[in-house]
Amino acid sequence: MSLTVKSRVRSRVVFVDLLDLSEGGCKIRAKPGFAEVGDRVTMKMGGINAPLGSIAWVDGSIAGVAFEGAMHPAVIDFLVEGGAAPDSGPSLRRVL
Repeated sequence: MSLTVKSRVRSRVVFVDLLDLSEGGCKIRAKPGFAEVGDRVTMKMGGINAPLGSIAWVDGSIAGVAFEGAMHPAVIDFLVEGGAAPDSGPSLRRVL
């Protein structure tokens, strides 16, 4: 499963691909330049609001988001097991 996530960076809506997900953060992909280290991020994953986060690192079109709070493990399991609408992209994986 791949999950396209509606997020907000610098007060603008950005759709990103969610690549990895853990209780403390996630890895996302979008167009290069969509965010800079330190930008605040809000995300809605499969209809579920993720904890508020900030961009921890950027490498081209890939970025790491550090959540300010923890995402509950049951929510992560729900998303990884297909609780959100799948598309034809690469698989979402849980990082332990």
